[in-house]
Amino acid sequence: MNGTSLPRTSGILLHPTSLPSPYGIGDLGRSAYEFVDFLAQAGQHLWQVLPLTHTGFGDSPYQSFSAFAGQPLLISPAYLQELQLVSQDDLNSCPQGDPTQVDYGAVIPWKNGLLRKAFQSFQEGRASHLNWDFENFCREQDAWLSDYSLFMAMKDCHEGRCWLDWPEDCRRPDPDKKAALRAELTNESRFYAFVQFLFFREWMDLKRYANEKGVRIIGDIPIFVSMDSADVWGNQHLFQLDTKGFPTAVAGVPPDYFSATGQLWGNPLYDWSAHDCEGYQWWISRVRNQLQILDILRIDHFRGFEAYWAVPYGELTAVNGQWQKGPEGKLFSAIQNALGENLPIIAEDLGVITPEVEALRDSFSFPGMKVLQFAFEDTGESSFLPHQFTTPNCVCYTGTHDNDTTRGWYETLRDDCKHKLRRYLHAADTDTISLQLIRLCLSSTAAYAIFPLQDVLDIGKEGRMNMPGRATGNWSWRFRSGLLTEDLARELRDMSQLYGRY
Repeated sequence: MNGTSLPRTSGILLHPTSLPSPYGIGDLGRSAYEFVDFLAQAGQHLWQVLPLTHTGFGDSPYQSFSAFAGQPLLISPAYLQELQLVSQDDLNSCPQGDPTQVDYGAVIPWKNGLLRKAFQSFQEGRASHLNWDFENFCREQDAWLSDYSLFMAMKDCHEGRCWLDWPEDCRRPDPDKKAALRAELTNESRFYAFVQFLFFREWMDLKRYANEKGVRIIGDIPIFVSMDSADVWGNQHLFQLDTKGFPTAVAGVPPDYFSATGQLWGNPLYDWSAHDCEGYQWWISRVRNQLQILDILRIDHFRGFEAYWAVPYGELTAVNGQWQKGPEGKLFSAIQNALGENLPIIAEDLGVITPEVEALRDSFSFPGMKVLQFAFEDTGESSFLPHQFTTPNCVCYTGTHDNDTTRGWYETLRDDCKHKLRRYLHAADTDTISLQLIRLCLSSTAAYAIFPLQDVLDIGKEGRMNMPGRATGNWSWRFRSGLLTEDLARELRDMSQLYGRY
């Protein structure tokens, strides 16, 4: 994937949880297909989503129980009914709430109960045509599915507690103990494997439909994994942990645009020497898995492969961390040797970027990111201004999931910055800034132009997806059905045609 081969195209950033649905959270059902239809009608050929993984604490897609497992909450209840695993009465019991917000506290127990009902039906012989496909899925995905399903079953046995709080023989089980646990928890483990089978079956149907419509899906993989995950529990030698399994240092970033005290993510850090000794096989498996279910990968926090911010475990902020060297080019060379060159990877290169990070990105021809909101935070020059772009091998965004919506951002911008922005856009006071910034994004020399749906709909701060550093109240925004009109599609298509992206 390099600048000379990237098609000039554009698309929309929207996580599936934000789709309309009568079941409390967006899913992979009818509204997802309708969104693909809208993208095609609007001349957009990219759909960017956030990580599709099984979320844990805080409902963040960047803190998951597994780097491989799919999000059960995205399975459509209507799909379960179509498979004759649940009834209409089961669907009618869905708690009703605000259609513009996900109430995870209500959605999670209801949907988990629905999935258990579906599994019970399957165990009783309903949807028997799925038997062979399910067993084949378990065989093909055993490398990660076996540990994940056992891990989740054990979490249930320990009332959802983090694995660090389990008994010693469960925290660090030897092969005999793990075999005994699998035998003891066969049915519970099988439930979690069945849910994964349903997720990937429904997801791949949607992806095929999108691809047939000329829409490619950009996925997102965080550089780090959650401490409370099957990845760490099952591969403790690959992380910087003490003899009891606790991290010696955790991930974050130093003070930056988003936070004066930095961001303390708390993820365990990789033991890169251990990964090197194993030929980076865990990472190769992770990227291979994602490329099977996505068309393009955006790797979050790319700069961490050159050097990462290590914060001593127990610190309350990220201020007292220090930079440690990452694997640099050795990791991506290993991935290329295993999976081929010209990998479809986008490097999230925001934050504290050094010449070494840029050299690593450019040595593999990975496109970087340009966020237009960053270009107008002051009145000086900025590498995020379109006239400063030095290569088309980049992705231009109006904003990301970590930014306020363009309208919300503009409303809090300093007056002198607002003035510069309007002059740059040739925008009158009556012009909609969200639309004008999308136009600027489309007109840039960047090969890819992407904008959140919130900007397409000109939604204010109430549509913000995530506030970095805020523990609660994130990841819940949804849009109402009926907003994706033919007029809106025509406007986007006309602009995309004008700027050579159709």
